[in-house]
Amino acid sequence: MAIAAPLDATQPCPSGTARRTRVAVAGATGYAGQELVRLLARHPAVTLTTAMSSGASSTPRPLPALARIWDDPVVPLDIDRLVASADIVFLALPEAASAELAPTLLERGARVIDLSGAFRIRSDADRQRWYPATAMLPAGVVYGLPERDAAAIRGARLVSCPGCYPTAALLALEPLEAAGLIEGTVIVDAKSGISGAGKAPSDRTHFSENHGSVSAYGVFSHRHNAEMEQELKREVTFVPHLVPLDRGILETIYVSLKHGTTEAQVSTALQDAYRDAPFVRLTGAALPEIKHVTHTNFCDIGWKVDEERRRLALIAVLDNLVKGAAGQAVQNLNIVLGLDERTGLL
Repeated sequence: MAIAAPLDATQPCPSGTARRTRVAVAGATGYAGQELVRLLARHPAVTLTTAMSSGASSTPRPLPALARIWDDPVVPLDIDRLVASADIVFLALPEAASAELAPTLLERGARVIDLSGAFRIRSDADRQRWYPATAMLPAGVVYGLPERDAAAIRGARLVSCPGCYPTAALLALEPLEAAGLIEGTVIVDAKSGISGAGKAPSDRTHFSENHGSVSAYGVFSHRHNAEMEQELKREVTFVPHLVPLDRGILETIYVSLKHGTTEAQVSTALQDAYRDAPFVRLTGAALPEIKHVTHTNFCDIGWKVDEERRRLALIAVLDNLVKGAAGQAVQNLNIVLGLDERTGLL
């Protein structure tokens, strides 16, 4: 992958025309939606035309945290306005809302980048279990892991962005799977900041319940498990936990290696996969931490190998609201537009 310098906002668009691509955000009041507005409002190759809430009956309101970055109010959801004002629409909506809205946007000529899980699962039976509002996948849907799927993303009508937990797990595991180094079930032990649970309050996300505590949830019942297994084509035991942080994910991933696999082979597989990937940083034995990646689009991956017992522990960290959501969506936008993947993110 060739890496060019980020675009200068004072220069014309890469196409040579003065007109920038028009983008809009639906679901701009959620955590990921606000991150999208922050990134797109300053992106040098697009014009953010409108930011909408997730409902048609909401009251227009400003986003105080984005003052002087995006000063227009967040307006009620209006599909006609979305179609009229944007070439590409970002959906940061609940799954059921995305499942209803995206097909209509596609039919009316817009391209869509969806942050929900509505279109991630390809099996009809699995999708019915985990995302029942999505009866079928529209034509032109591509699962959008930028480091792996760039060629397909370029021509996609709808880019379905991976979930936050699967993003970290897949980036850590897929090069090893491709190299044929893994055997048996993979275990993904994940810790996430509370923003990963979304903005709607609940007992589980209440400050008094989380402060000073760590809790497991969704054991054998989290929809991201199906997503990981779909992409890896391997059984995954996935246990997520909430930790008292605003943002960030750390996954400790346990792998059994095939007989004869060396630490050098593990390192080579990862280094070869991400040599030209601008947002994957390999740290090797210097294990990464959440604070190294917060507010960035980086995924940092470290590892330790026990050759004698054929054991591998991978540590993958990312910001669930950036690389796990809004930043990855903008990275996919850059691929769709034929831009340097770093544009607007570094």
